[in-house]
Amino acid sequence: MSEPNHARRFAAIWLVSTVIAMPLVIILIGPLLAPIGSDQSSAQRVDMTVLAAIATPIVLLVMLYLLYSVIYFRQPAGGMLEGPAVRGDSRVQTTWIVVTSALVLGVAVFGTVRLEAGYGAGAGSGPSPLTVPSGSKLPVQVIGQQWKFTFRYPTYGGVETPHLELPVNQMVEFHVTSLDVIHSFWVRQLGIKADANPDVDNIVFVKPTREMTFELRCAELCGIWHGEMFDHGHVVSASAFSAWIHEQQRKFAPTTKVLPPYSTTYLPEPTRRGG
Repeated sequence: MSEPNHARRFAAIWLVSTVIAMPLVIILIGPLLAPIGSDQSSAQRVDMTVLAAIATPIVLLVMLYLLYSVIYFRQPAGGMLEGPAVRGDSRVQTTWIVVTSALVLGVAVFGTVRLEAGYGAGAGSGPSPLTVPSGSKLPVQVIGQQWKFTFRYPTYGGVETPHLELPVNQMVEFHVTSLDVIHSFWVRQLGIKADANPDVDNIVFVKPTREMTFELRCAELCGIWHGEMFDHGHVVSASAFSAWIHEQQRKFAPTTKVLPPYSTTYLPEPTRRGG
């Protein structure tokens, strides 16, 4: 019996499926991949949408080939036949090596460029980031401890608050550290995540783009009450932030007097290290 040209038929099925699926992935799945609350989270959505679009034809290639093989290359009922020996095809092998190498190198270059262009893309960059945003930045120190985060504002007298509030459309420079064990400062709506390590200043940049309430959590198992390291923060207007921070300065003035001077890291007493 004459066989159809399976390679040509499968290639046509794969190409048509890819043309249909890629726009659907970009339009329908892309907006679900990350919320948009900052420049960083917006860029992350773009990055993940691009990666999902690149992965779509690869996933379709594998899934459609499996389905095609099950339909057209299955053994007939009651048959005991062996397929012909396949010795290899240099064209297929060469195409596979070239295409996969180009994909991997392309994604590596894309990721590196996006990482540097986004000042770390919302991730902790250690004490010496490779790229730093120009212009004014609001420094905020995030201090992890068992089992809560506190926030210190060095440009406002070093006042330390139990809640996080940020002004909209202002670049924020977070300095993330810990007083005891390893924690992880994570705000999904703003697209930031940075480990809080003892005696380490981990810097992460973010620019909130809309007024909102966000959730912040510890994303590193840090002890029995790890799940309690949760709070709501707020992005507010510049005037509302100014009023709030001055109220915090007044409210916590007695505490600020006895706090150690602002530093990128702190060395608490051994009893404090034990929680």
